[in-house]
Amino acid sequence: MKNRRALSMLAIAMLTGFAAVLFASRWLIQTSSGTTVPVTVAADDINLGQPLNEAMVRTINWPRDSVPPGAFATPKSLDGRVVRTSLTRGEPVLESKLAPVGTKGGLSAVIGEGRRAITVRVNDVVGVAGFALPGNYVDVIVNTQQGANHNDGQSISKIVLEKILVLAVAQQVNRDDTAPKVVNAVTLEVTPEQAEQLDLARSVGTLSLVLRNQVDHDMLKTDGATKQTLLGQPVPVPLPAEPPKPVKVKYHARAEAKRDCIGVLSGVQGSQECF
Repeated sequence: MKNRRALSMLAIAMLTGFAAVLFASRWLIQTSSGTTVPVTVAADDINLGQPLNEAMVRTINWPRDSVPPGAFATPKSLDGRVVRTSLTRGEPVLESKLAPVGTKGGLSAVIGEGRRAITVRVNDVVGVAGFALPGNYVDVIVNTQQGANHNDGQSISKIVLEKILVLAVAQQVNRDDTAPKVVNAVTLEVTPEQAEQLDLARSVGTLSLVLRNQVDHDMLKTDGATKQTLLGQPVPVPLPAEPPKPVKVKYHARAEAKRDCIGVLSGVQGSQECF
């Protein structure tokens, strides 16, 4: 009798515990499903300029209260969109990191609005030993002859453009790679006015790139370096122009015009009439 009661109590306790676990698990599932939402992230590393497809992204559950602005809920909505910045695996795909709808892939997708891309020829020296990489900023120096006569002018080096973004080196646009690359061409992002200045600068002299800190926003105006300033020699001061000498005008008396004269006799008096 006592064994039956003990077994009954044990069975009732087991059923009660199982029911409690079942209800608790259901409550946790309902609670967790209400506080998370699907967010699309990169399934693998994605380089800038690449068009997306459903195989390149996946969805994960993300806390509802911390969903980043511009996130996407389904991979289908990203089909054909082009990324403007590199994405790492597991990074959310945001609208701010994508080119406008309809943009084709490639370098043109990463050019900012109102900007242009121009390529300049470089070497291991001009290209800062290969450290001018995509995503870095450089200043552009031109070395040319100063003066109206190109052959007799004085050599001068001058910074003509500041804080110019490097879009690509050769045919590479990956901004995550930090290893130096010695290439023969660098593509820069400039405004239309800067594109004109850069094209003129490379036609009148030789160019050099100066690598600068990415967080340095100061724009410094320099006078350029010449041979005199480099060696500390005094710069010749041009003499003031002499005022023009007054021009003396000589006036000559006009010769009296030749006239025809005749003698007139009136009685015993005579006179002369000229005309």
